[in-house]
Amino acid sequence: MCRANREITIAILAKAPIAGLAKTRLIPALGPEGAARLQERLLTAAVQTALEVGAVTLWAAPDYSHPAFQQFAPRVRLACQPDGDLGARMLDAIAAENRPVLVIGTDCPALTADHLRRSADLLHDGIDVVVNPAEDGGYVLIGMRKPEPRLFADMEWSTATVMMETRRRLACLNLSWREPARLWDVDVPQDLQRMRAESLAHLLPE
Repeated sequence: MCRANREITIAILAKAPIAGLAKTRLIPALGPEGAARLQERLLTAAVQTALEVGAVTLWAAPDYSHPAFQQFAPRVRLACQPDGDLGARMLDAIAAENRPVLVIGTDCPALTADHLRRSADLLHDGIDVVVNPAEDGGYVLIGMRKPEPRLFADMEWSTATVMMETRRRLACLNLSWREPARLWDVDVPQDLQRMRAESLAHLLPE
């Protein structure tokens, strides 16, 4: 857990592991069922990691009725992702809390409890925003002490410029921020080989 009296919520945005809905860019390599099984394993890994650090809210899409989500209740609070783009959904997850929040997805199995603790401690030490960039130009984690809608509005999500634009906005808003780690997502077939090379093969479907 984080240091005493340093409560943190980890909000996880996740799709249900439904064949044809989950990890669609990996369907050519794994097939629809295999991609869904990978999504379920990534979801489980993300929740287990987050529970080591703080309270967890699982923001589910399309809703939280799927057994893959229900298995975590009551240890994890379940909520439905609202309508809107990724930025609107992340902002809602942050605004739902009255304390520092870290927002993650399920696509980064390289994200560890130590990464979460380090990010949480930076917020509790007074940093406004913490971001862990992704190698593809986005980010795998964003955390803040209070909501800042201007970091999320009118962003071209899922592009290589997301992190660069986020830095620009942070500077314009005079917000302090740190980037404690640069990590990678599992999005495309080449990433499956990297999982095998980095001791994450246990998460891959048989």
